[in-house]
Amino acid sequence: MKKLSFFFLLVVLFSSCSTIKYVKENELLLAKNTVYIDSVKNSSENISELLMQRPNAKALGMPLSLYFYNLGNPDAPKTPSEWGKKNPKTYNFFADVFSEKQSISVAKTFIGFNNWFLNSGEAPVIIDDKKTKRTVDNLKAYYITEGYFRAEVFSKKDTIGKKKGAISYYVSKGNPSFLDTIKTFITSPVLDSLYQSTKEKSFIKSEDHYKDNNFIKEANRLVKLFRNKGIYHFNENYISFAIDTLKNYQTSKVDINISDRAIPFQIQKIKKVNVFTDYTYNKRNSVHKDTTNYEGINFYAHNKLKYNPKYLSQSLFIRPNDVYTDSLRNLTRLHLRGLKNFKATSIRYNELSEDELEANIYLTPIEKYTLGFESELSRSNIRNFDVSLKFSLTNRNTFKGMEIFKFSTFGSYFTSNNGPGWEVGSDISLEVPRFMAPFGLHKLVPKRMFPRTKFYSGIGFQKNIGLDKQNISVGVDYKWDFDSKKSIQLELLNAQYIRNLNVDNYFSIYNSEYRKLNQVAEAFDPPRNLPNNTAENFNGIVSFMREVLSDNSFAASNPNEYQSVLNILNRFNIVTSDFLIPEIAYSYTYNNQESIKDQSFSFLRFRIANSGNVMGLLSKKKNSLGQSTVFEIPVAQYFKTDIEYKKYWKLGDNNVLAHRTFLGAIFTYNNSDIPFSRSYFAGGSNDIRAWRTYDLGPGTRQPVLEYNIGSLKFLTSFEYRFDVFGSLKSALFVDAGNIWDITNSEFVDDPAKFNGFKSLQDIAVGAGFGLRYDFKFLIARLDLGFKAHEPYLSDNRWFQNFNFANSVLNIGINYPF
Repeated sequence: MKKLSFFFLLVVLFSSCSTIKYVKENELLLAKNTVYIDSVKNSSENISELLMQRPNAKALGMPLSLYFYNLGNPDAPKTPSEWGKKNPKTYNFFADVFSEKQSISVAKTFIGFNNWFLNSGEAPVIIDDKKTKRTVDNLKAYYITEGYFRAEVFSKKDTIGKKKGAISYYVSKGNPSFLDTIKTFITSPVLDSLYQSTKEKSFIKSEDHYKDNNFIKEANRLVKLFRNKGIYHFNENYISFAIDTLKNYQTSKVDINISDRAIPFQIQKIKKVNVFTDYTYNKRNSVHKDTTNYEGINFYAHNKLKYNPKYLSQSLFIRPNDVYTDSLRNLTRLHLRGLKNFKATSIRYNELSEDELEANIYLTPIEKYTLGFESELSRSNIRNFDVSLKFSLTNRNTFKGMEIFKFSTFGSYFTSNNGPGWEVGSDISLEVPRFMAPFGLHKLVPKRMFPRTKFYSGIGFQKNIGLDKQNISVGVDYKWDFDSKKSIQLELLNAQYIRNLNVDNYFSIYNSEYRKLNQVAEAFDPPRNLPNNTAENFNGIVSFMREVLSDNSFAASNPNEYQSVLNILNRFNIVTSDFLIPEIAYSYTYNNQESIKDQSFSFLRFRIANSGNVMGLLSKKKNSLGQSTVFEIPVAQYFKTDIEYKKYWKLGDNNVLAHRTFLGAIFTYNNSDIPFSRSYFAGGSNDIRAWRTYDLGPGTRQPVLEYNIGSLKFLTSFEYRFDVFGSLKSALFVDAGNIWDITNSEFVDDPAKFNGFKSLQDIAVGAGFGLRYDFKFLIARLDLGFKAHEPYLSDNRWFQNFNFANSVLNIGINYPF
């Protein structure tokens, strides 16, 4: 809470700062830009980018970076001697009491602190008439490129307060120009033939509105067309456009000129393909001792050839006797990088003759073995002392086919109120950069889609953690990229076996359920004595539950208590049951983000999974609950569907509005329960942040249990992200959602069930703010969530606990979505 108080104090301090603190008498702080296009105000991003000066960046309506800058002083001393002259009393005090060295150190500290304010903040943007003139020129040039050749632009500067000014830009576009006749002059017969076959795809057509951007698109189209048809030497320098607008600026005549080379263009083919598998600059002239040829491709190595040519060639789309194309060159480079075996890839061409090329592919391998070691020391309200270690080994090119084998082992030791405990485990995986499938199924997915196969397995053991689970998992999944935006994953097997070794400890871990049972015991007439909550009395507590559920008279006289025992027994069966989960799944992902710097994009992920369908058909045995079993282990049988959609809008000045919606549902069959690990939960640092993990739901049930789970989940969030100063960022967010039960189990009480559109009123709403610090390689996140709508309250559900006392502080790494 002290940190939050400091944050609010900082905001108040910033707010009290004057934005004109360091604005001189003859200067004006730029407070506002306004652009009028034909008398209509325009604030589009493409127009704003033309302005050479923009007001200081704002967040929440305040120029926080400017406030932070103003905490410093740009005119402050820059050296210790200058600082000593400015602050003689302080400087001399440290010199007399300690030493001259200490005085210099103190001076450097104050100078550094002042520089930190200045460098982390943003200096005031002072109106510069020269930049205003350049903006006018930019706007005029822009509209000329849009075909408004008679566009006129002027600016007006106004004083709107003490030392503050605003600039208005007025643009009169005039009438646009349209394309008239279009003629082509192509001196190369080869290029002319290629052009004529695709001219209907041209971006320049008669009667279209003149736009410079269409000429750029056409030049790029022609370069791509010719270079993908074997014209290796072609580039944009051979293209020129002659545009005549002198006679009538409202119509433009266009000549497309494509010149030939001194040595005429010809369609060139790849004669030879050479792959240097262990290239380094220092050994570039050394002799290659191992060479081989596979399907016409030559493979070279300085020592022994470590990569199987059969498999490496599958990532090579440049082939002998094929026509040269840029697209296959780029595809080859993309696939080679995706192998994760080479730190550098380079593709160069040599001209053997007028119509023949030699392709040389240089590959610099990553080290075959990589070791990793991680350690962590932590403390929580459950674990008084916890130390964990993780060791990992990565082996690349394991079987000479660019495979990546990973092995990791981990362990932790801790002390808690229940005594010492430990956890150990290991995982192995093998990623193969191709489909490993029988019966020729690998041919169903083209190699250009970069198919991958992953085999994995893991095992873990726990002692004095929950119910001391054993966890064994095995899996096989296939992935491929349909194109640059769409990817597909097929989990052919995602099997997990969960075994609980210490079921007797259940009521010690879930103590709230024992307390509820104690209340039920007191409801009897006369009151019953529930056995003490110890592992030795576990069977007695379970027997009490079953006795209650078989007592029809108690069910009639105490329906609430009876339902409470049903709920507890339902959770008890789910949490304590051993499960075999043989899941298969299909996932589709769409992501149109162009690069990591792209702040406006969409993301969609759809996943559908089934567990136990095949194994359930093969299994003929059932347990007492009617569930299919294998070796007396219940087989989880369900269908599960998840849909997640995310959308991001760039609002300018590094401000982003982010949205995420998630909808998931599980449908069981054959009397199967839903494994705890596959159930939905609500709350936590990446979920509804006003509630802790597992605290919320299902439905309107009171959050009194340690772990609340459901079979239906809805979640939606909006987050406004903005910069504060330097690497410090902040956000305002609203999260809404809940979980419900849709299994129709007799054990589930009515408040937890989903009842169609009526259950929309059960949606919980949380709101809050967060601080984030960008370390470049990760973002440390601190979010504070407040409960705005609590569906489990009986009276007014809105803002009853919207305060610091009931808020939830979340610590996370990177953005929540």
